[in-house]
Amino acid sequence: MPRLPPLNALRAFEAAARHGSFLRAAEELHVTPAAVSHQIKLLEQQLGVRLFRRFNRLVRLTDEGQACLPELRDAFQKLENMVERLRAPHAVRINVSITPSFAPKWLLPKLDHFLTQHPHIDVRVSAERRFVDFAREDVHVGLRYGLGNYPDLQTELLLDCRVFPVCSPLLTSGRYPLRVPDDLRHHTLLHERGPVIDESCPDWATWLRAAGVTGIDATRGPSFSDISHCHDAALNGQGVALGKSILAADDLAAGRLVKPFDLSFSVKYAFYVVYPVMLRQNPNVQAFCLWLHDEARKTQAVLGKFDRTLLARADEAIE
Repeated sequence: MPRLPPLNALRAFEAAARHGSFLRAAEELHVTPAAVSHQIKLLEQQLGVRLFRRFNRLVRLTDEGQACLPELRDAFQKLENMVERLRAPHAVRINVSITPSFAPKWLLPKLDHFLTQHPHIDVRVSAERRFVDFAREDVHVGLRYGLGNYPDLQTELLLDCRVFPVCSPLLTSGRYPLRVPDDLRHHTLLHERGPVIDESCPDWATWLRAAGVTGIDATRGPSFSDISHCHDAALNGQGVALGKSILAADDLAAGRLVKPFDLSFSVKYAFYVVYPVMLRQNPNVQAFCLWLHDEARKTQAVLGKFDRTLLARADEAIE
């Protein structure tokens, strides 16, 4: 058999071709862009053809690179399938602790994607408000909403958060259509009264003051102990909620919720991935965390389409 090129070089080529970027390929493979470039140059020398045209930070496949890419991807897929079949009898479990609102609104709708990619990993999700003790409890990964102060844990920022009004698209038409903030006087205000206290998160009084609206009782309307229930009430057309961007992203993308106004508040709290430092080398935990970050990038891209926002801060609005 003719000598095959090194597997690392083939992986670097496939990743760079898929992303159209040596930088993105390097991030996926956990190496430097220079290492990706070096591997591809070695591959080009061994094959005797140019695989990429380089344009400053952009790269484009040559005709030769484009021709071999489909078969290479097919070969990698077959190799991955074979490895998964070997691993299947030795399935492993990852226990995940997550906040009750984040579970149904973000993680659970996406979890099938991870299970399809990693059928040998059994993910068990526990939705709870409390901070688990990783040293005493059988938990591998936590998803938390806070300031990122989690001592003795590997802490990775997953998603920043913004707050803005959301409602059913039904409320943008009818007798009192929502067009400008002053129209809120004709609609029910929905409130979150949860135990998580983020002082930078605006309430309706703060948001209305920042929007320059007066004469509306900002305390009227039903309240909910969990923000996800507040979102659900808005989905059902029961009023307008101050939604958290990350929890509303999928519903905004699907058109089940709309963002009727531009004014948006940035808040100090964010969503973090946390896990014991000793698990940084665990391949299954790392596979799950990499997948989380990949899904987070997709969520950020979705929110970018709705980001016609005038950003404000709650403390500035109060002053």
